[in-house]
Amino acid sequence: MNRFPRLWLAAAALAATTLTGCIVAPVGQPYYNDPYSNVPETQAYAPIYAPYAPPAPYVETIPVIPYAGAVWIGGSWGWSGGRHHWSPGRYVQGRPGYHWQQPRWSPGPRGGWQRGGGGWRR
Repeated sequence: MNRFPRLWLAAAALAATTLTGCIVAPVGQPYYNDPYSNVPETQAYAPIYAPYAPPAPYVETIPVIPYAGAVWIGGSWGWSGGRHHWSPGRYVQGRPGYHWQQPRWSPGPRGGWQRGGGGWRR
């Protein structure tokens, strides 16, 4: 007869333990941006200089397109604080008549490496 209360207590403990794994948390940053950036269409990224080349780019999984007309802009390496940092890819509203040119790193004119060339192009 003492078996029933112990069985009930074990079931309650198992249920409580299982429910502790049910945590609702917000997802990370969305993969899209505001429609039509405030950056003028002719403005490209300002050149960035670094003493050494960036690491190889990360392999990104492109998520499902969130809305019609969205354009995927792949992630890229930047430079700040004396080191390279990764900026992940994201979706942005496409600009009619333009295409996105990914920024790229190349050897600098006086040694080191420079990043440039990114932005919307006709």
